[in-house]
Amino acid sequence: MAVAILVIVAQIVLARAGPILKGRVIETLRARFDSDVQLDTLQVSIAHGLEVTGSGLRIFPQNDQPTGGNQKPLIAVGQFHFRASLLGLFFKPTHVTQVKVRGLAINIPPADQRQKGGHQQRLGKVKIRVDEIVCDDSELVIDTDKPDKDPRVFLLKHVVLRDLGPQTAWPFDAVLTNPIPKGEIHASGTFGPWNAEAPGGSAVAGKYLFEHADMNTIKGIGGVLRSTGSFEGQLNRIAVRGKTEIPDFSLDTANHPMPLFTEFQAVVDGTTGDTYLEHVQAKLGSSEFSCHGAVIDVKGQGHKIDVETDVPNGQIADFLGLAVKASPAPMTGLLALQAKLQIPPGKQSVSQKMTLLGAFTLRQIHFTNPTIEDKVDLMSLRAQGKTDDLKPGAPDVTSEMTGRFAMRDGELVFSRLDYALPGGNVHLTGRYTMDGRKYKFVGKVHTRAEVSQMVASKWKSLLLTPLDPFFSKHGWGTEIPIKVTSDTNGKPKFGFAL
Repeated sequence: MAVAILVIVAQIVLARAGPILKGRVIETLRARFDSDVQLDTLQVSIAHGLEVTGSGLRIFPQNDQPTGGNQKPLIAVGQFHFRASLLGLFFKPTHVTQVKVRGLAINIPPADQRQKGGHQQRLGKVKIRVDEIVCDDSELVIDTDKPDKDPRVFLLKHVVLRDLGPQTAWPFDAVLTNPIPKGEIHASGTFGPWNAEAPGGSAVAGKYLFEHADMNTIKGIGGVLRSTGSFEGQLNRIAVRGKTEIPDFSLDTANHPMPLFTEFQAVVDGTTGDTYLEHVQAKLGSSEFSCHGAVIDVKGQGHKIDVETDVPNGQIADFLGLAVKASPAPMTGLLALQAKLQIPPGKQSVSQKMTLLGAFTLRQIHFTNPTIEDKVDLMSLRAQGKTDDLKPGAPDVTSEMTGRFAMRDGELVFSRLDYALPGGNVHLTGRYTMDGRKYKFVGKVHTRAEVSQMVASKWKSLLLTPLDPFFSKHGWGTEIPIKVTSDTNGKPKFGFAL
């Protein structure tokens, strides 16, 4: 008899538990989000305490009009599951330690479709109190009303939310999948309170770890990135401070791995994906430099990058080693550089679509190719009229180079290239391919010595003396038009530009 009574009681409890809990779930979510809530199914079992499984949960945006049949929900849940004690049916609020959610989708509408002011939030009583929500395989989609922007999609592999009060910040731990560069971001911090009228104004703060990010997912770039930092602000304006490490950074123009480290301050608009680099302090190899700029999302194409760079006192070998196939780098020396880098969106390799416009100064130049360095040393001796010392292996000269350039389509184009060495100056224009195999420069050489003073043979000097007045121009002893070109093997050829 007692067993029969217990069975009957259990059946009554089970029959009433479903509608009771379904009502409490809906009322709690209405109180949390002040929105219309729909729930398709909810099953209850009391075999092991109070066990609840639900599906088809939808929370719609705030709207003074009745919810339309085609309106996209603000929050949709594929499935959820939680357990509670049987006493929770008889006491309010029902206490739930943990809710497990799969297939969560948060869809934030464009700004012009969100309710703006004049709405009095209707805070109801919370019927269920939840300590923790665990979400797997979720996504956050922030739509936009800007025609040149795509919706911003965040893939949330694993998220844990705690202490879900209606007017409090929610502590969280999250694992996000970042598509480009591909990798996982581990973040922890607080989110909220949720701003239902303007979700982009919801507060967020915390720390992140982004590691094992494959830079090869950006065509033309190689290496593995690790980044750590902190963030704080609103979803539409997040201030980020962090560090990045890429021990093996490379460009496909050279495929020479170089260590690249940065410390940065940036502002990220989480609703559009746009990033504004306020200050970046970087180190490539042994060269330190700084930059600032922006990474802007372009609808259906990817990101547009605009960055201004300042290298006050770097090593030219570090930058040439990154960009040029030749090994070792064609020259060494101290580099001062100011340049603007632009990388448009698109599927092309970064090295092929990027442009770099700037000006530079090189000091203490030494050419690593012995043939070139020897020719430069001998040219300096001739320019000074020191013909008695003309022989291979002459002491290296100290030289300096300045210029303006544009790097695009895999080559460097110099609109001006001035080279100063003891005894003379060289003024050139031309181009140089990034593989180091093709180049062509034309210009003029000015020397202190006259033509007749630049040959070692006395009888040749006498024969050339009548030509001295014809080559003496602009206060220099000699002005000679020259050209520098490459042969089929990439070796230099010097000649007169007639």
